[in-house]
Amino acid sequence: MGEGETDVATDVDRKVEPPRLYQVLLHNDDYTTMDFVVMILMDVFHHPEEQAIEIMLRVHYQGVGKAGVYPYDVAETKVHKVAELAHQAEFPLRCSLEPV
Repeated sequence: MGEGETDVATDVDRKVEPPRLYQVLLHNDDYTTMDFVVMILMDVFHHPEEQAIEIMLRVHYQGVGKAGVYPYDVAETKVHKVAELAHQAEFPLRCSLEPV
């Protein structure tokens, strides 16, 4: 190579793996209203009303329901948003995340 020339790496084979996904779960309790859970599912998780009602009923009857599946940062943000909204509304709604 001559003066002022540099080696440039080209055609680097890098395998980028997709991010690990986490499911966000809502947990049933005896105090949070069904309407509030539906509102959370529509506003935070962007579910249409019919699907939000189905998930809310799963939470109510089975004790837990999957609100969505996201990369970790998104899932964690949604868990914190649910906790914040539940606290403001004085409901004990619990939301968690776990790996898929």
